Amino acid sequence: MPLKDLIHAIAVELVDHPDQVDVVEIPGDNNSVIELRVAKDDVGKVIGKEGRTAQSMRTILTAVSTKLGRRAHLDIVD
Repeated sequence: MPLKDLIHAIAVELVDHPDQVDVVEIPGDNNSVIELRVAKDDVGKVIGKEGRTAQSMRTILTAVSTKLGRRAHLDIVD
């Protein structure tokens, strides 16, 4: 659950429509997939120039999940 909350907190600060941010965690055995959905207008803001913002979010997610002894992957869904 903290991984989902982390991505939600980051995404809400990046977008213009924070009420449309939806984060779903699909748990597995030792790994999770975090799906992030935002408004169509905000997809570019979450991805960033050349994918830098998305990559930064993935780096933070990997660091936190490793500390928790799990693995996590971030998918930005349109």
